[in-house]
Amino acid sequence: MPDRTPSQSLHGRHILVAEDEYLMASELCRRLQEEGADVIGPAPTVEAALALARADGSLDGAVLDVNLQGGVVFPVVEELRRRGVPVVFATGYDAWALPAEFGDIPRCEKPVEMAQLMPLLQTRGDTSSTAHPS
Repeated sequence: MPDRTPSQSLHGRHILVAEDEYLMASELCRRLQEEGADVIGPAPTVEAALALARADGSLDGAVLDVNLQGGVVFPVVEELRRRGVPVVFATGYDAWALPAEFGDIPRCEKPVEMAQLMPLLQTRGDTSSTAHPS
């Protein structure tokens, strides 16, 4: 594992992962852990993700697939936003296919590249960045 400065890592951050594809979930969790994150999940369903989101009061961010076993993850996003937890979508959906109310949420296309995801998780640690743009 390469050495990282604190500004380049997720050391100590609690990151919720919601992904229903086993191999993608395993790889994403492994790579987040390599970056120092404490991974919560992975949750393969909307219900499981919502339960984890509600149970863990120390979440610093979330990486969510939009479609989890046929259910959309939007109730999880709403719960996390209510609590000020930053969210990143990891999805195959194009931005136009997502509801406008979630247009400010960063989106990483699958398969997720850590080089794209890391800056989003690092900068979105400031919960003020979850506010909707004017």
